[in-house]
Formats: sequence, structure tokens, C-alpha cells
Amino acid sequence: MTTALTLTNDMKLVLGLVGFTMAMFLFERIRADLVALVVLVILGITGLIAPEEIFGGFSGNAVMSIIATMILGAGLDRTGALNRLASWLLRRGHGVEQRLLLMTTAIAGLNSSFMQNPSVMALFMPVASRLSSRTSLSLQRLLLPIAAAIVMGGALTMVGNSPLILLNDLLVSANNNLPSGMATLEPLRMFAPLPIGVALLLASLLYFRYYGDKKLKDETETSVTPARTESYFANTYGIEGDVFELLVTAESPLVGMSLGEAEAMHDAPLMLALQTGNDTRLAPPADMRIWVGSVLGVMGSRQQVADFAQNHFLRMSSRLRHFGDLFNPSRAGISEAVIPPTSKLIGKTAADLRLRKQAGISLLAINRDKKVLREDVRKIPLRAGDMLVFHSIWTDLHQAAESRDFVVVTDYPKGEQRPHKFKIAMTIFAVTIIIALTSKLPVSLTLMTGVAGMLLTGVLRMDEAYAAINWKTVFLMAGLIPLGWAMDSSGAAAWVAGHTVERLPEGMPVWLIEIAVALLTTGFSLVISHVGATIVMVPMAINLALAAGGNPTAFALIVALSASNNLMTASNPVISMVTGPANYTSRQMWRVGGPLSLIYTVVVVLAVNALFWWNGRAG
Repeated sequence: MTTALTLTNDMKLVLGLVGFTMAMFLFERIRADLVALVVLVILGITGLIAPEEIFGGFSGNAVMSIIATMILGAGLDRTGALNRLASWLLRRGHGVEQRLLLMTTAIAGLNSSFMQNPSVMALFMPVASRLSSRTSLSLQRLLLPIAAAIVMGGALTMVGNSPLILLNDLLVSANNNLPSGMATLEPLRMFAPLPIGVALLLASLLYFRYYGDKKLKDETETSVTPARTESYFANTYGIEGDVFELLVTAESPLVGMSLGEAEAMHDAPLMLALQTGNDTRLAPPADMRIWVGSVLGVMGSRQQVADFAQNHFLRMSSRLRHFGDLFNPSRAGISEAVIPPTSKLIGKTAADLRLRKQAGISLLAINRDKKVLREDVRKIPLRAGDMLVFHSIWTDLHQAAESRDFVVVTDYPKGEQRPHKFKIAMTIFAVTIIIALTSKLPVSLTLMTGVAGMLLTGVLRMDEAYAAINWKTVFLMAGLIPLGWAMDSSGAAAWVAGHTVERLPEGMPVWLIEIAVALLTTGFSLVISHVGATIVMVPMAINLALAAGGNPTAFALIVALSASNNLMTASNPVISMVTGPANYTSRQMWRVGGPLSLIYTVVVVLAVNALFWWNGRAG
């Protein structure tokens, strides 16, 4: 019996590391991927994991599967599949709101079964923006249902989200510590959770059809549509869309100043371009000097620009003689982008990043917690969920966006697309799925076959494949996987499970314990990452199932699914990406997402038990 276990020093150390990891994730004093690396090193130095196995997470099937899904998603995006999808949705929706909403959310959910959830959300944000700009649907009514469908759709396959990708590796490692005579836990096949995913996706679609959409419609104060229109940016940010040229005369006090010094002057308009001699720049660097004869391209109201010109001896012209080509809407314009939780920009300012010099992008404003920040915007440290307003050449924006440090919400003309490779990409994707369905190859190898096909046929270039990989996610997962092994091998998971069972009422039904495990995992996911919640809870759930007479695989699957059940807070990367663009309040997230999370728990426990009952009967 697990209850006979005594607490050893190794167990104390592992439980201490779990506590440390949770505290660091909760207070965010140290980056999550760095926390994972520190935990990895401690596990190796203390001998809790053998030195030859400590880096096994990096070569594990889970990490390889995540890398492959990221690259496959980039390949589909590069062929313009999502632009085709937006056009198709508009045609098929026939202007009927509910129909368009239902189709968009359903397809987003299906897409998330083969791509990482944040990647699907990043791809659907411009789709949602385009739909919102052409219909009466606000972004508030679009983004949360899409995000929820993406979370639910991740349960359709074993590669839809990080917890499910991790699950098979954790099941295999748990076999090393099972009681003698106990049947080994088999890894789950690619489409094993399909019925559960279908039930969850249907629950989400029905919830928003009959309840959630009405709540969002009632609470939507204004229609938030980040289309590239003057009225939207004027109303939301106070940014006027008129552009003027200012010629610097010999009498002007601006002569000899840097652009940054000129911008800091009282009542200065937005300075978007500068021509000095033959050097013409859109988003000029702050240290670029202004001389006699220089021409400034500025944005603001006619009165504001006229007053600034008069006060500083500048000649104003509303005809764009020098910058006409640069300010052509097909070449440049204003856009919005949201900072995802994995961004390298977090904690840095626009001045630190030298956005204008390095990327050719001007930061005009920041929308943070429903407050618009315009003063000294280049000196404000950026946070996850911030909505940034940029002015740039579209090709520069597209190039900068490839780093995935920000997700552009505005629909804009992209850089190089390969629409002629669309059929090839879709064929490779279809073949990959058929191989996954019909062969017994590991999922990671099947997905990598698809990646190799996309690279060989030129759908993606090798450097684009590298750029598609989110290394923060890879290090976070690979660094924490050994913590799950240590929970199992040290006996810490069995000790916690045993003491938990001791305190449960006599004869408590297994399904009630499963609901408790699901809710506990959901609670963990609210404060730590879904990856961390999975790694901590799966070994405990397996041991709890053994002690309570339940099915260990069913308990583990409930944990992996419940780890994504966070539809209320920004600790879910998908939710953190939509709160800023749609301007959701915390109250809205809890009022709409809270009931759906409870429905999620009930559906997961019922569907998992039904699935294992059916499999047992069929077997």
C-alpha cells in the first residue's frame, strides 16, 4: 500500500522543487523557461535523475512532436491557407451573424487538433479582424468563442496541445515504478481522445450559441474592430490619420536636434518619416539629426500640426511631395499587435529594442488594461497582453512579426507568400494524417515526416522552419519533464497519493475522486503553466488511481485534459492573446469563461469514463 511509504530526503527535495516551481510561476520573478532550466540542473546535480538521462527531455517524443506541429503550422500559413479560409467563411456565412460565428469557431477548433493552440490563435486573429471589419460582429463576440473552441479542439488528437503531447512520455516513465504484477500503461494512439474532443468542442459551440454570445453582446459597450481605418484609430487612441510634410527652415530651433529630442517637445505631432539630403526614412531612428532643408513626415490634426509648424518656423504642406510613395496605404500604414506571454519583448522598452532603427517600426501608443498610453511611449516597459499601435512599411512589419515576439492583429498585405504551394502543402498534411491513422509509428516521427516533405518541396525554407519554433516552449517542456520523472521515481507522487486516499471518506466513488483531480489540476493551471500542472499532477493521479482502485490511464488523461481548462486568466497562453485586442475585462472573462470551465470538467470526466468503459467492453 502507498500509505506505508515514509517521507525520504529525496521525496522532500522533489516536493520542495515542485513548490519552488509553482512559486516562481505564480510570482513571475524569473522567466518560466529559466525556472525550468534551474530545476533541470538541480535534479542532475543532486542525483535525483541520472546524469545520462537528465537531458532526455530534449530528445523525447513530446518535444519533437511540439517542434513538428509548430513547423507544419508555419507551412500551412505560408501558403495563404488562412486567407483563403477567411474569404471562404465570408462567402459561406451569407452575412448571417450566428452562422458565421458558428463556422469560424468550429473550424478554429478543428485546426487546433493538429497545431499548437497559441499558433492557431495567432493565425486566426487576422481572420477574426477581417471578419469583424466586414460584418457587424465585434471582436469581443468573436475572439473568446474562437479561443474557447481552440482550447476544446486541442483534445481531438494527442498532438493538439502540450499537456496531451507530454502525456504519453509520462505514462511510459510511470511504468518503471508500477507495483509488481501490474499491467504496463500503454501510450495512447494519435486519435485516442477524439470522442472526448468532439464532446468538448460541441459543448463550447452550444454554450456560446445559447448563452455566452448573449452575455458578450450585452456587455459589449463599443464595437472594437481593428480595421485599418482612420476613424478606428482616432476613436480608440486619439491618433488622427492626416499626414503632413514640414520643411525645416534655417530659423527653426529643430536644426541640429535629434528626432528623439524633437518628439519630446510639447505638443509635437507623431513624427513618422524624415528626409535629410538623399536619405529618406520611414520610422527614422531617434538619433537621426534634423538639419536645414530636412523634411519631416508627421501625423496629427491639421490645427495641431499648423500650430507646431508656426511655433518652430517650419513650412507646412498637406501635399506629400517627398513621402507620397512611403505613405501609400498599400505600402505602409497603422497596425495593432498584441504581446504574447512567450515574447522576448516583455520587460523591455521600445527605446531598448530600438524598434525604429532595427525593424523600421514606429511605436505610436500602448493599450494596457483599457488605458491608452501615449506619453513617453518609447520608455514604457512592455508587458504580456499589451496592445501596441505601430506605423511601418508592411514588409518591415511582416519581417519583424516572423520572430513571433508580437502577433499582428490588423489584416495587412503580407510579405512573401507561396499560394502556388497550397495544394502541395495540403497533400503533405493529408498524407501525414493518413500515416498517423494507419501506421504504428510514433506520432513524433509521423509529424517529422510531414515536416521533411514541406522542406523538400519548398513549402518552407529551412531558416523559416527554425524561426517557426518557439524555443521558450521547448526549453520549458524539456526542462520540466525530468521533474515528472523524479516525482515518480523518488516515490513523492505515491506518498502524496497515499496520504490523500487516507483522508478521503470510506467508500468514496472513483468518479468523485476524478472530479476532484480535474478541479485540482484546473486550479494549478490558473497559477502555473499547463505544462507545469501536467508534469506535477500526472504522477500523483496515476498513484491516486492505483490506491483508490481506478484506471491509472483514465486518471492521467483527465489531468492532461484539465490542465488546459483555464478560460478565465492570462496563464492560459491562448486567453492572454485575446484579452488585449478585444478589450475584455476580468469580470467578463470570469462571467463567461467560469461557467464554461465547469462544463469542461463535467464533460471531460463523463467522456473519459464513457470512452474507457466502451474500450473495455469492446476489448
